Amino acid sequence: MKKFNLKVKEKLDNFFEWVKGAELVELKSCNSEEDPIRPELDNSFRTSYGRKIFGVKYKKEICAIMCFGFVNEIPKTIEELDLMSKDAHLQSALRDRNVGKIAIAYTVWSKKKGGGKLIVKEVFKKIKKSNHLNRLVTLSPLTDMARNFHLRNGAFELQVNKSSQNFEYKI
Repeated sequence: MKKFNLKVKEKLDNFFEWVKGAELVELKSCNSEEDPIRPELDNSFRTSYGRKIFGVKYKKEICAIMCFGFVNEIPKTIEELDLMSKDAHLQSALRDRNVGKIAIAYTVWSKKKGGGKLIVKEVFKKIKKSNHLNRLVTLSPLTDMARNFHLRNGAFELQVNKSSQNFEYKI
């Protein structure tokens, strides 16, 4: 039993060590083939028209990735996200202001245990500090895995669509 307790303590110490040393960074690109949710979306899509890629970095390694589009309405499909983020981008350019007031997370994945939860937490803090973003909403696939992940991490179900579901994290 003592040996088991030592192993558990060691695993917890290693986990918290990497979590404490991790930082949120904006990425210029990511390997979309690693994306288990939307591998078909290339880096051009992920970084154009007010869209961004964020990663959690630990010791020069990216441990989790989350991609966003900034919009003024909640999309139900990737096609709507594309149109709405382009519209928000153009509106912001015309009015000389920040892009969109809603951050739509359309994919998230982790390469290290705990990375998904950590990136949600770090992005949440970043959005909370923002002066123009007032909502964090997901455009998630219709899977139990996505549903359970977001509900476990503090989101509530906003709506279920024909091919997606939206969850919102209260800011």
